[in-house]
Amino acid sequence: MSAGACGASERPGLLLDGAVAGRDIIVVGERGAIFRSADNGRTWERAASLMASTLTGISFAGDAKHGWVVGHEALIVASADGGRSWQQQYKGANPEESFLDVLALDAHRAIAVGAYGLLADTSDGGATWHKRKVIDDDYHLNRITRGPGGTLYIAGEHGTLLRSTDEGAQWTRIAAPYEGSFYGILPLDPHRLLAHGLRGHVYRSTDDGQSWERVATPQPVLLAAALRLKSNDIVLAGQARGLLVSRDFGRSFAACTELTTAVAELLELPDGTVLALGESGAAILSLTPR
Repeated sequence: MSAGACGASERPGLLLDGAVAGRDIIVVGERGAIFRSADNGRTWERAASLMASTLTGISFAGDAKHGWVVGHEALIVASADGGRSWQQQYKGANPEESFLDVLALDAHRAIAVGAYGLLADTSDGGATWHKRKVIDDDYHLNRITRGPGGTLYIAGEHGTLLRSTDEGAQWTRIAAPYEGSFYGILPLDPHRLLAHGLRGHVYRSTDDGQSWERVATPQPVLLAAALRLKSNDIVLAGQARGLLVSRDFGRSFAACTELTTAVAELLELPDGTVLALGESGAAILSLTPR
C-alpha cells in the first residue's frame, strides 16, 4: 500500500470520508480539513476553510456539483461548484451533537445522520434543515446508504438497522441478526445486502433484510467501510490489519495485504484504483491476497 503524494499546500492528516465528484476526489477529516484531487489522488489541494470542527461525512448529488459535508457540533456545509468552495448551512446549538454521515439524494435533497439518533434532512438545497427522531433510543446512527432500487438504509449502534422505501419520509426497523453495532449496510442489488460491524461481523441477506446469514471472516476486527467495485469484487476495511476481499458477491471473504493503520472509508477512483482514507490520510490499496 503506497500513500498518494500531496500537492504543494500540505499533506492530508486523519481522513474520515470521501466522494468522487465527476473526475475529482474530495476528502474530509480532522480540524475542518477538505482536500480536493484532480489526478486520482496523486496530488491534493486544500479547500479554503475557516471550520475547526472534525468533518465526518461527504456526499455529492448525481450532477457532481451539489454536495454536502457534515461533522462534529452538528455542522453542515455545502458546495454548488463540485467542491471548489463551501458555505456553512447549519450548526447545532448543542456542541455535544455530531453528524456522522450524509447522503445527497439529488441537488435539492439530502439526509444527515449522527450521534444519539440525530437525523436532519433538507428538500430545498439546504436553505432549511429539519431535525427529527426516527428511533426511540439515543443510539448512534453511523451510516446512511442508498440501494440501486432507491431504498435507503441506516446502520447504527445496538443492532440498529433501518429501511426507507419513500426516500426518507418514513423509516422502519429491519430485524437485526445480532445486537452489536453496525457500521454500514452495503446494498448489492434491490434484494441482496451486506451488513458489517464490530469484531468482524458480516451478514448477508438475499431478501432485503428479512433474513440474514453470517459470513465468516478471518479477523475479528471492526469493519468500518465496505465498497463494491465495478468488477463486482467487494472490499471491507476498518481497524489496522483488517482488509478483506470477496470475489463471489459477498458469500466469502479472504484477507488481503495487511493494512498498517485504521481505515474509515474506501473509494473506487475514476481510473479504477481503490483509495483508503483513514489514519494515514489517503493511500492507494493493493488488493493482493496474502
